[in-house]
Amino acid sequence: MHQGFKENNLERFLRAREGNVVKANKMLVDSLNWRVSNDIDDILSKPIEPKELYDAIRESQLVGMSGFDKQGRPVFAIGVGHSGYDRAPLDKYVQSHIQINEYRDRVVLPAASRQLGRYVGSCLKILDMTGLKLSALNRIKILTVISTIDDLNYPEKTDAYYIVNAPYVFTACWKAVKPLLQERTKKKIKVLQGSGREELLKVMDASVIPEFCRPSKESRGKTTPIEPSTSCFSSSHPFHIELWSYIKQRALESQSRKCGPAPTLSFHVKVPDKASEGSSEVVQIIESTLEHLNLDEDGSVSGNGSTSGSNHGSSHHGTDDEASSKARE
Repeated sequence: MHQGFKENNLERFLRAREGNVVKANKMLVDSLNWRVSNDIDDILSKPIEPKELYDAIRESQLVGMSGFDKQGRPVFAIGVGHSGYDRAPLDKYVQSHIQINEYRDRVVLPAASRQLGRYVGSCLKILDMTGLKLSALNRIKILTVISTIDDLNYPEKTDAYYIVNAPYVFTACWKAVKPLLQERTKKKIKVLQGSGREELLKVMDASVIPEFCRPSKESRGKTTPIEPSTSCFSSSHPFHIELWSYIKQRALESQSRKCGPAPTLSFHVKVPDKASEGSSEVVQIIESTLEHLNLDEDGSVSGNGSTSGSNHGSSHHGTDDEASSKARE
């Protein structure tokens, strides 16, 4: 769990509980119990198979690593708007998420620490809202489960969340989610205007910025689509190839130690009650906000009221600025 950095690990839990030793100790003990009861230490030896299922998850749970920032922290990209979470059982998406967390903590961060000669224990995340629609409401449960697991068991692992390409409907979603976040998390969220490229260049090189934040290549007036192999979300991207190979190798090693046929590997994490309750609350708040904003399902202004269109405006930039100011409150 601490990968040789015991004091730094304890500090994470202490910061997560605002310096309260008793609460931090309880959080740490609860997390250790969670790891034991769910066999987290062995999760990287449990590949999601068949490979077609793993690839389907990669195509519907868009997560990838694009490189390292100027401080040596890994940069993870998350395609929130285009992640459907609709091609595999919920527990497989949870398993995939935890495997990426564990690979980050056991492999990526220790390697970065060794290379730089100093402790590197956290990352940055860029959340792409491209394609976000009201249909995202049906993903609230899985997203709440994942965020609850992170909050309780991987505290202070992310230094900043950069939200980019936010459409108009993001205003409603953000208004609903923001009150449910802890203050320490709110302070880390930065809603950038448009693709956020200029802001991101302050903390990372251009080569590290994910493809959805880069200018589109145009040829004779036509936009050239991004090749799947260059997307950090793709299962053919180097990060995912290395992750898959690592898990398969660990599985083979585990099997050889047991000296027997490979068992049918499964993984199930109990869904926290907190997550189930939170998802219901989020849905209610979003629906109320959407009714007030008079939005259609795709996030556009409804034609039912002619005045609402002029009040809200047709440009996304106003929404980005509004969300940015809210994020800084």
